[in-house]
Amino acid sequence: MKRALLALLAGATLASAAPAPDYDLLIRGGTIYDGSGGRGVIGDVAVRGDRIVAVGKVDGRAARTLDARGMAVAPGFINMLSWANETLIEDGRALSDVMQGVTLEVMGEGTSMGPLTPAMKRDELARQGDIRYPIDWTTLGEYLDGITKKGVSPNVASYVGAATVRIAVLGEGDVQPTPAQLVEMRGLVHAAMREGAMGVGSSLIYAPASYARTPELVALVSEAGRCGGGYISHIRSEGDRLIEAIDELVTIARDSGTRAEIYHFKQAGRANWGKIDAAIARVEAARASGLAITADMYPYDVAGTGLDAAMPTWVQAGGLEAWIGRLRDPAIRARVAREMQGPGDGWENMYFAAGGAQNLILAGFRNPKLKPLAGRTLADVARERGTTPQETAIDLVIEDGSRVGTLYRVMDEANVRRVAGLPWMSFGSDAGAPAPEGVFLKSRPHPRAYGTFTRVIGRYARDLKLMPLGEAVRRLTALPAANLAIKDRGRLAPGMAADIVLFDPAKVTDRATVEQPAVLATGVRDVFVNGVAVVSQGRHTGAKPGRVVRGPGWSGWPGGGACTAR
Repeated sequence: MKRALLALLAGATLASAAPAPDYDLLIRGGTIYDGSGGRGVIGDVAVRGDRIVAVGKVDGRAARTLDARGMAVAPGFINMLSWANETLIEDGRALSDVMQGVTLEVMGEGTSMGPLTPAMKRDELARQGDIRYPIDWTTLGEYLDGITKKGVSPNVASYVGAATVRIAVLGEGDVQPTPAQLVEMRGLVHAAMREGAMGVGSSLIYAPASYARTPELVALVSEAGRCGGGYISHIRSEGDRLIEAIDELVTIARDSGTRAEIYHFKQAGRANWGKIDAAIARVEAARASGLAITADMYPYDVAGTGLDAAMPTWVQAGGLEAWIGRLRDPAIRARVAREMQGPGDGWENMYFAAGGAQNLILAGFRNPKLKPLAGRTLADVARERGTTPQETAIDLVIEDGSRVGTLYRVMDEANVRRVAGLPWMSFGSDAGAPAPEGVFLKSRPHPRAYGTFTRVIGRYARDLKLMPLGEAVRRLTALPAANLAIKDRGRLAPGMAADIVLFDPAKVTDRATVEQPAVLATGVRDVFVNGVAVVSQGRHTGAKPGRVVRGPGWSGWPGGGACTAR
């Protein structure tokens, strides 16, 4: 008995004397692509807590050691155009994105989840589709804090939407702000920047955003610039007035003194495919002049938006309900149908750009009776109904009580490939972060929701050799981080946040198609967010360690943030 007790005490002494692990996580023997754009180097990555503490040849012990031989090890990917606003409320796993290695969702294309007025909350509740939720926040900061408190797997960030700010002060009509109203709008931007917004985002082909004139945008973006923020825009035209729209973005950047980015850079419509040289030249001339102009894209030749992009913006003034009310008027219906058949006069006509109803694929409905139409072309549905495609589009908006999610075949694959190779191009899905299950199967997403990032690595870098793998990683990581002015993400280096992805370069593949879009990508083995495994051995762990990534104006930064006095 005494001998057993002595042995037990000796064991306890030895255990207490055992040295603590040097690291929480040690990723050994992978090919490291650190985000700089260079060739991969075999080495190790050590993590302590939520930070990377060593990269290269690392000695020491770890609580967990991961064998990464044969794997590429990279910083977590940044989704520069995410519509995960609602999908994260429904399912915080962000399965379609994290299974591709995405560790940061950046939202705010034109509209954002705040600031909201009581009237805006009422309208948004009435317009919700398959995903339904209470709106228990008012500001953008409250929304971001709320979803991370509830639990999300990726990190989240957002621009404040120029249209959201406009609606909060002016409503949804085709009106211009008074000087006093513009001061109020600037105040809302300033408040959002203090909450951590990345800058101002706009979407200028859609009503009511399209009613904003350039000086209004310069004023709002200048306010973001006071706080170190930038400007990012779905420019006023991606087709017939593409060059003029790029020029407007450059003017806004120059006059506001801020950096600017073009959302989903493209040339929409066969008649505009030849504008690619001029479009690239415009951006590169602005960059050569000293302006920080960049762009992002999704690597597909099919666009995704709604039937609102097929109808003139004048008919949409006042919001969804006013739009639908006007479409019930026979005279207005006839005028809208006529205007849909030609180039938009002061508005972006995606129906015309697509070359006809056979190139419009219906994708998302609210009305259960219409959901079986998802996946069919507008031309097919029109034939079945015995109405013209224009009349059918109008009827579908009325019957569904929504803008009706739609895919448009408007781009040239050769142009898409060329643009993907540009060194100032990053990537965004322009989609939510759903899962192939539950409520998400009630609609058909664009395949970009499930394949954007693995498509860049697998098809565009590996198969088509449009860029080396190291360069592809840079443009998914360090480039967007720099454009966002994020200093602690986007690179594998000591002191950086431990957002890390391990993938098999030979096997990483996007599998989603227009015909079968809800299919998870393959080839990503492990994903860490803030040092926590959210994907392990190709399976989601259920962990939700995502945080809010805030812009430089956030009042919580040491010194109170970068905002200068107003």
